[in-house]
Amino acid sequence: MKTQILLFMSTLLLTLVGCAIGNSVESYQPIIDSNSVIGQPIETPSAATEAIKPPFTLAQCLDIALKNNPDIVGGGFDVLTTQAQKNIAVSQKLPVIGLGTRYTHFSDNQRLLQPRYNGEPGVFGDDVFAGDIVFSMPIFTAGRIENEIKATDLLSQSAVHSLTRTRHELVFNLSQVFYNILAQRHIIESQKFSKKALEEHKKRVGNLINVQRASKVDLLRTEVRLADIEQGLVREKNVMSILRRVLVNFMGFSKPGQEVDIIGELQLTAVDAKLHESISRAYSQRTDYLSAEKQVQAQEKRLDIARAGRWPIISSVASYGMRSAANPDFRPSGANSSDDVGFVGFSLNIPLYEGGAISARVRKERSKLNSMRQQLRKLKLQLDLDVETAILNINSSNERVVATNKSIEQAKESLRIERSKYELGKGSITDVLDAQSALLITQTIYYRALSDYNTAVAQWHLAIGVEK
Repeated sequence: MKTQILLFMSTLLLTLVGCAIGNSVESYQPIIDSNSVIGQPIETPSAATEAIKPPFTLAQCLDIALKNNPDIVGGGFDVLTTQAQKNIAVSQKLPVIGLGTRYTHFSDNQRLLQPRYNGEPGVFGDDVFAGDIVFSMPIFTAGRIENEIKATDLLSQSAVHSLTRTRHELVFNLSQVFYNILAQRHIIESQKFSKKALEEHKKRVGNLINVQRASKVDLLRTEVRLADIEQGLVREKNVMSILRRVLVNFMGFSKPGQEVDIIGELQLTAVDAKLHESISRAYSQRTDYLSAEKQVQAQEKRLDIARAGRWPIISSVASYGMRSAANPDFRPSGANSSDDVGFVGFSLNIPLYEGGAISARVRKERSKLNSMRQQLRKLKLQLDLDVETAILNINSSNERVVATNKSIEQAKESLRIERSKYELGKGSITDVLDAQSALLITQTIYYRALSDYNTAVAQWHLAIGVEK
């Protein structure tokens, strides 16, 4: 019998090793920079990669951000966490083999082993040492383990989708800041051009005053408008500094006050953004929606697990070990103070009464499932709104770009005419200053509209679940 028990335990151990090899899970590797360590951000742009040097293009900024941004790196660890949870769930269906030892001191002498036949002499003592190899393996769990594995696998897929959505959002946010910086650069140039033009106009006014063809009031008005341009230039430069620091933040650089140089042009690139086609693409591609679907499916498995609580659990159990009495008080002639003992069997656990806990768990999981389904419906409505809003923004900003582009040339011509009229004594300084202000406003609106258009295109890509 002892030989059979040892053979049974050896077979189970080999089975365990084979199952462990057959159920290995290839782990996800977080997307990190090859020159950095997880959790240690790149300190300077030059450390990001040897091949990339500033000024950075949009593609280069995105490449660095997708490797170094803490949200992306942290999302990779979230995926690893869910995969570890899946491994834990898979391990529940595999055998468990453990080694246990114990020492027990009794107030009264105890028999070392139970008698195996009538009249068998036994060893008695109050100090007993025991060591066992214990085996257990579930045979029937009413789908608890299988559903737990499926649930954790769905949650792992959900985490991957969530990480992808985080990437898409980072691409959009960084692209928006990048386009704003390009637009802000043109706005600052327009402010500088206006300042230079007013300074030249101020000199002309001074010359006209010397020949008594203009009054000092015209000079004062020009100086007031020039001061307004100068403070506006300071404001726009401050906005630029903030945008550049936001860009650095998205790229994951940690040095305070750090800025990076960028290169690029704002372009009016046409896109085929059709509403119904875009919504259809969003349903199949948007990873936050796919992630929510996986979470709902995982919760359905959780509900099945709760329902399985009403069913019995059947497990196979086995144990083999040694018992030893230290300094036995009674040992018959020929009896050993140590011996081995083992058993093989099955256990059945039937839930009869748990105070309503099983029903409560079922209600809890069902209510949570219904809530998650409503959250999924809400996300679907938000998805429709996001797509439609992005397309409206594309159309609106495109029309603004076309309209203001024509207005710039008209504003330049208007300024030239008003200057000529003023120098000929047929116009007022107010008309000149108003024309100068109109040109600056038109240029500012144009570049911001161009930035808004590129941002709207990026917003459309985000809404339909495309990383561009």
